[in-house]
Amino acid sequence: MTGRPARRPTGRPARPARGLRGRLTALTVLGLTVGLAVGGVVLLGALDHTVQRNVDDEAFRTADAVALLAAEDALPDPLPVAAGQVRVQVVDVRGRVRAASIDADRLVPMLPVDRIDHTSRQRAFVRGERLGLPGPVRVVTVPVTGSAVPLPAGSPDGPLPVDSPDGPLTVLVGKSMADVTHSVDVVRSVLLVSFPLLVALLGAVTWRVVGATLRPVEALRSGAEEITGGSGGGRLPVPGSHDEIHRLAVTLNDMLDRVEASRARQRAFLADAAHELRSPLTNMRTELEVAGRLGERTDWPAVARDLLVDTERLSRLVDDLLLLARLDEAAAGPSAAAGSAMPAGSAAPAVGSGTVGGGRLRARPTGPVELTSLVQAVAARFPTPPVRVEPAPGPTWTVGDDDQLRRVLTNLLDNAARHCRDAVVVAVTAAESDAGPSAATGEHLVTVTDDGPGIPAADRDRVFDRFTRLDDARARDAGGAGLGLAIVRELVRRHDGTVRLADADPGLRVEVRLPALTAGPDQETGAADQRVRTDPTG
Repeated sequence: MTGRPARRPTGRPARPARGLRGRLTALTVLGLTVGLAVGGVVLLGALDHTVQRNVDDEAFRTADAVALLAAEDALPDPLPVAAGQVRVQVVDVRGRVRAASIDADRLVPMLPVDRIDHTSRQRAFVRGERLGLPGPVRVVTVPVTGSAVPLPAGSPDGPLPVDSPDGPLTVLVGKSMADVTHSVDVVRSVLLVSFPLLVALLGAVTWRVVGATLRPVEALRSGAEEITGGSGGGRLPVPGSHDEIHRLAVTLNDMLDRVEASRARQRAFLADAAHELRSPLTNMRTELEVAGRLGERTDWPAVARDLLVDTERLSRLVDDLLLLARLDEAAAGPSAAAGSAMPAGSAAPAVGSGTVGGGRLRARPTGPVELTSLVQAVAARFPTPPVRVEPAPGPTWTVGDDDQLRRVLTNLLDNAARHCRDAVVVAVTAAESDAGPSAATGEHLVTVTDDGPGIPAADRDRVFDRFTRLDDARARDAGGAGLGLAIVRELVRRHDGTVRLADADPGLRVEVRLPALTAGPDQETGAADQRVRTDPTG
């Protein structure tokens, strides 16, 4: 497969993309159209059912009144009903009209004989032309029970008894539906005319409302485009309404602030790294150029020694940068994400007043480490000036990575040896709590004390930043690049510990607190062997 995008067929015009405003308006208008259409159909159906029921109720009341007269053999001729669009007939089982209203047909019943049920009430529609009425006609039937109505005078059949086959009578009432049909048609016409106008009006209102709602979103987009097209550092406009868009703008501005701060740190880090890397490379190039110009007068052993010093300095700097990069990668990976979910009520890392640490970044601590033995082994590597070790009265076990803890102690002792006047003291004790020296806090305390110039209290937080060196440590002979304490901070943090700078009067005291291993090393070793070493710095 190639990386080329698929081409649109040239014969088809490209359809314009619909914006969110158009889609929301179209969906709203469609929903309103469907809702109004369904509502109109339901309204017309309910209206038709209601008026037809009213017509049936009125016709049945008329039929019941006539049936009552028929049951009492008191039928007048003609039947007393209001003239107009109502017709009434009384027929027998043979279909003969025994009585009728003044406008009704006296020869032909309103319903065919075979459609008349003389035992139950009926409803039916017939054409109005059959009865001389406009529109469809609603006909209802009501049987007359217990009546014997005599035939008209001169009838050859004579009177029919109630129990004869021709005795039962049925009242037929027909009422025109023209007025009802006209009313329903008027309502239908009004709905058909007003429905499109109402949909158009609601569509226009929806378009305006959606546009006003999305206006802050467009402002956010324009602001983001300006920030993207510029050099960065801008902010998005925050709408005055305290709604979801307001909260989105505030959140995005906070994210932009964090991104800008991260970019500033990255630029400063790259600039400092380039400067620190350029210094030894420049020295090496200068020495080689001078040696080349001197020719045979060059003291090549001295040049080799100087180049070796610069090479070692460059190697340490690269190793420190690589270690910090791996620590940053580990802090931003899944282990940090999982560790950020600290249990409720757990203590937050102490920050400020020269204290750094506490973040839950443990990924590699895999076994018990005896701090006193580790301190003695590291101190033996610094013969000048002498490093005095004050061991704890008992074993001081902690859970951690031996190499990382060794790197912490090496950096601290290297800084102390570089800045001390006469001696460096390393002590391992049980940490003291605010309740007094006898109250153990479940942590071991490792202190590195020197009698040098110390660090002002205002700079004790800043020295843990990368490439931070105070004025008296900027000389090339000091050998530091300002990364030692930054590495100490990250490694101590990975072991759930804290590091703090304090006055030694005179000098500086570095306090490192690490969690104490409550169980013995034998019990802990079995569990430690089951853990997976996941530290990317290893």
